[in-house]
Amino acid sequence: MIFSTVGAAFGTAKSGIGIAGIGAFKPELIMRAGHPIIFTSLVPVVMSGIIAVYGLVVSVLIAGSLHPAKDYPLAAGFIHLGAGISCGFTGIAAGYAIGLVGDSCVRAYVYEQRIFVSMVLILIFAEVLGLYGLIVALLMNTRVSALAAC
Repeated sequence: MIFSTVGAAFGTAKSGIGIAGIGAFKPELIMRAGHPIIFTSLVPVVMSGIIAVYGLVVSVLIAGSLHPAKDYPLAAGFIHLGAGISCGFTGIAAGYAIGLVGDSCVRAYVYEQRIFVSMVLILIFAEVLGLYGLIVALLMNTRVSALAAC
């Protein structure tokens, strides 16, 4: 969960720097309520937050499979470690990509509004990196339950 949160924090911070950069260039765009640039600039921030949720889901599933009364095999521990690392490192990569794309595209949106569609597409592809890690972690976590049944 820590690595996913680090990726989400980086993506949020880097995208926030882009939003602040818009305020330096054109402060009238930030101050007007209901202006479309406010909503478009928040897309990378929201997508970065989703990366942290992936890590939370994996950590809750791993913690839910632990029972103090049962033995915890070494193989199950390594599988859980691998599941957490796979979700966490892909969360770092996805947060990094979302932050860089969000910063650049939010700044570019000030000058050219047609970049929004390409920004969202690139952000979706960056988000999928974190989703791949979540899927791998979920598959690994199901292997632990099959291991315990043996």
